[in-house]
Order: sequence, then C-alpha cells, then structure tokens
Amino acid sequence: MDSATIDKPNSQISIIDFDLALAHHFETINKQWIGDMFVLEDIDKQVLEDPQAHIIDKGGKIWFVDHPLHSIVGTCALLNKGNGAFELTKMGVKSEIRGLKVGEKLLQHVIKEACEMQVSKLFLLTNEKCEAAIHLYEKNGSVHDKAIREEYGKNYQRCNVAMLYKVI
Repeated sequence: MDSATIDKPNSQISIIDFDLALAHHFETINKQWIGDMFVLEDIDKQVLEDPQAHIIDKGGKIWFVDHPLHSIVGTCALLNKGNGAFELTKMGVKSEIRGLKVGEKLLQHVIKEACEMQVSKLFLLTNEKCEAAIHLYEKNGSVHDKAIREEYGKNYQRCNVAMLYKVI
C-alpha cells in the first residue's frame, strides 16, 4: 500500500491507494458533496457505485485520505481517458473536515502521482459554483481551458468549467 504521511499540528493523515474494502467511502464522500450542490447524474452513479470497473480496471487510480481520528475523510481519482490523458475526478472531502487543507494535500499527491505516471494531459471538469475548489486547482497549477471543455465537458450536464494542469 502506497502511503504518503502528512504532518498536522495535532495529527497525521495518510494518503493510501485504492482498496476494494474502501470503495464505499469513495461513493459516500462523493455523493455527499455532489448531492449538496448538484443532482447526481447517471455517469456519477455508475462510477461511484462501481469504481473498480469504471476507474481501476480501465487503468485509473483512486486514493483516500485516512485521518487518525476520523478514518477516511477524502478521496480523489484519476480516470484514464486514453492516449495519455487522465481526468482528475471525484475529488471530495467530508464536510466536517473541510478547511484543514486535507483537499490540498490530496490534490498535490495526485498531481505528483500523475507526473510519476508520465501522464501527458491532466485535466478536470467542474462547475463555477465550486469556487473554493477552482481556487485550489488554480493555486496548484491548473488553467482554464476551453478546448478541454469542448472535448470532454459534454460528459456532465453540470460542467461549465474545464481546467488543464500545466505542470505535466
């Protein structure tokens, strides 16, 4: 199990690789934030209910944030779109943990992993309502990209923002 430990003032969090036993956290955490802001789309339901088939078996990766006091508190995936392109997707942190920079540490870990995988194109799709997330993505090397939105954005009704990481 790959693990990256992050020191916090009163605790340590670990970022761990996908394990089928943790898949229910992937579904729960993402359904929480998507449901709070949007309507779950069919594509969301398919991916969240069977991440093994829709992400892992297609050459993608999923990570979880394990907090010593709160167990699994966050998750993020890289979805293989073919030809070296990967979508950073389904990044969520439990609402009670937000503000502790868990999401930023997770994002930085995923970007580092994408670089190690020699991903040629790393992008994400989101919505302008996700202002805090967009700011986080911009802060960590992403730029708005209309071509990405045109090529991949049609997969989600809620997508009106597409971003490309320039760090790859």
